[in-house]
Amino acid sequence: MNLAVTVLEIVAPVFLLAAVGFGWVRMGFEYRLQFVTRLGTMLAVPCLIFVALMKTEIPGGDLSRFTLASALAILALTVVFGLIVRFSGLDRRTYLPPLLFGNTGNLGLPLCMFAFGIEGLSYAVVFFSLSALWSFSYGIHVVAGQGSLSKVVREPMVWATLLGALFLSQDWQTPRFLTNALELIGQMAVPLMLITLGVAMARLSIRRIGQALGLSLLKLAICFPVGWLVAQGFGLSGPALGVLVVQMSVPAAVSAYLLAERFGADADAVAGMVMVSTLLAVGALPLVLAAVL
Repeated sequence: MNLAVTVLEIVAPVFLLAAVGFGWVRMGFEYRLQFVTRLGTMLAVPCLIFVALMKTEIPGGDLSRFTLASALAILALTVVFGLIVRFSGLDRRTYLPPLLFGNTGNLGLPLCMFAFGIEGLSYAVVFFSLSALWSFSYGIHVVAGQGSLSKVVREPMVWATLLGALFLSQDWQTPRFLTNALELIGQMAVPLMLITLGVAMARLSIRRIGQALGLSLLKLAICFPVGWLVAQGFGLSGPALGVLVVQMSVPAAVSAYLLAERFGADADAVAGMVMVSTLLAVGALPLVLAAVL
């Protein structure tokens, strides 16, 4: 009973804030998705990442081990889903990105923060940063047929991660007034990301629901055990294990739909996967949390 209450306390704020965004759009109110997304990715999320890394008290060895485990887990999914898409005859440009890339930002970061506290958030931003780097490079290559190293270099989240890692390794701190300002800006990130997730869900439509459900279940059935096995293989425990498994198990990323729309893949099919996997997560993520808490 206590575990059920704990899980409910973690997931309820996440889905309630997403419901605010969903209801906001359904009631006909304006929500400038491009502006809010840019504000989040260019300012709020980088500040959140930098401060979380700078202020973390996780030993360097533990953080390095988690980083290696996360990179290996992402590469493992790349191989597994690449083979599945190839031998099943699915269109690689359309289906590989939503299978491979999870919503580690909008959903993963707040979920890990509520579940595992500031330590969990520090681990979560590492996984999110690695996933974002892979999405900006390999993900764009899959959908558009070309890499985008220049885009990776220009991303504030990349520089926030590198600077945060540098400050962490050297035990540096920004001046108190600057830390407070950056922390305050970063606090916008979680509610912005969750409300924006709800807005995105309200604007998507479900097509090919049977296929979307099957692929969403397949994604979860592969991501959860791969995350668990990699975490065990690297000897992770506590928040590190929990964060890796949760971040691996989140639903398909909204960014996969945006890539499909931008580069001419089957955006309707991707939208169906994003929508169905997110709805599936309402029931699945509490079970994932129960397994790692």
